[in-house]
Amino acid sequence: MIKPETLAFLSAVAANNNREWFALNKEFYETAKADVIRLVDELIPVLAVVDPRFPLETQAKKCVMRIYRDVRFSKNKDPYKNNFGISFSVKNAEGKGPEFYLHLQPGNSFLAGGYWMPEAPLLKKIREEIDYNTSEFLEIIEAKSFTELFSLSTQDTLKKAPKGYDPEHPQIDLLKLKSYIAVLPLTDAELLKPTLVNHLKKAFTVIYPFVRFLRGAIAP
Repeated sequence: MIKPETLAFLSAVAANNNREWFALNKEFYETAKADVIRLVDELIPVLAVVDPRFPLETQAKKCVMRIYRDVRFSKNKDPYKNNFGISFSVKNAEGKGPEFYLHLQPGNSFLAGGYWMPEAPLLKKIREEIDYNTSEFLEIIEAKSFTELFSLSTQDTLKKAPKGYDPEHPQIDLLKLKSYIAVLPLTDAELLKPTLVNHLKKAFTVIYPFVRFLRGAIAP
């Protein structure tokens, strides 16, 4: 579970996103971050059982992403994120591949799994794998256990059919995706429950075949 104070910190930084406030409340931040790291420490052995490729020796603090924003190329100059992002990644030969991601933000928390914006050659491989093994992919994303928890994100998608594919292809909506991400929304109440780790364990188990399919698609 997450402590109410951690969500309170995130709400406070969203309302006071400036360096002066943050400096005065650095201890508030450190306490909230420690709470998130504690949760990640609980989740690492859980995920390592679900996903044999996820290293049990992963350090929790390295999974928690920086709260400091890179504002160099952004119109939004707020110096801090109003969320804690946690990346559970398994590196492949080319670097990062499909992964699990936990996003903690009051009113907008979620667990996700998949591959966000893969490079063109890898995206091509994923589309080919879905085209060649459509039945296997559909069996995963249409399973009752999957649809009860997750939905595929359509935030990143092409307007037209990708090159080499018929616009009338029966799975053209899947092939037009530029990111392959499945998302499970999490309410603030769920984050505060002692059953949170068990809830996420079930979610990891359900999303794992989806992540494994994507890994197989981009494998050399």
